[in-house]
Amino acid sequence: MKTDASPRVAPQKRSPSKSAIAQRQIPSRVSKREPIASRDRTRTESGGVAAVDRALAILGAFRPGDTALPLSEISQRCNLYKSTVLRIAQSLLRRNYLQRLANGSYQIGPTPLILGALYQHSAKVGDHLLPIMRELVDQTGESMSVYLRTGDVRVCLHRLDSKHAVRDNIREGDVLPLERGAGGRILLAFSGAKGEPYETIRTEYCYTSVGERDADTAGISVPFFGPGPVLIGAMALSGPRSRIDETFIANARVLLLRAAARATSLLGGDASAISQSLAAILAGKQRSARVTALQVPQSRWA
Repeated sequence: MKTDASPRVAPQKRSPSKSAIAQRQIPSRVSKREPIASRDRTRTESGGVAAVDRALAILGAFRPGDTALPLSEISQRCNLYKSTVLRIAQSLLRRNYLQRLANGSYQIGPTPLILGALYQHSAKVGDHLLPIMRELVDQTGESMSVYLRTGDVRVCLHRLDSKHAVRDNIREGDVLPLERGAGGRILLAFSGAKGEPYETIRTEYCYTSVGERDADTAGISVPFFGPGPVLIGAMALSGPRSRIDETFIANARVLLLRAAARATSLLGGDASAISQSLAAILAGKQRSARVTALQVPQSRWA
């Protein structure tokens, strides 16, 4: 039988093509059909969109008292390049979130005010609170404000001014600190702030501030709640320290706690804890000859 005497030749290994090498270098966890949205570099780590975050940061750069800001100041406050601020500002200008002045500086446009009015209308809080606020202004002669917490600040949602020529100057939409002033302390206390004065505030459901936010201003504030109970906001009486004396504070606390209990009930919350605090204060007033002897006109404190 004939045999093939030619030597066997081992098959040559084919060198991988460049495309095969490239495919092996692609991490297995990355799909070729990965959605475009997941590769979008404009998305932030938290799942938002970086351009939107920057636009909101630009709007947030404006602080109480700012009428207009130059591009350089906005850039510094937002920690963004001027070119980035300028590019995003064009979109904000088109939508009237910003307005550009003749000198090149920027100020807040009318759109945020429109959104604020829509919020007030949709929240329906004012339907219940404004009548209560009017009663308190008539009874005390001082200004009333309602504050909501927004992040690390508070915003004045509703405001009714005193008829006095001298009064504290707060407007609807003003942004104020949380850690100074009666309204801010109330919001912090019922948002879980630790230590004093917040432990006492959670017991008494009331806080008096004298010269905390402004050296010449004093205020008394109480919380009001919705279902849950969920803290909605704080209502505050405020005015010059020359008129907010001990007599005013003692009587205003009673009026405010009554108002807070009423507002909480109207908004679907449980007002029992506020009513208990009010009852304790009234019991203390009956035991105190100093308080019961105060000569306060009935028409003012009824």
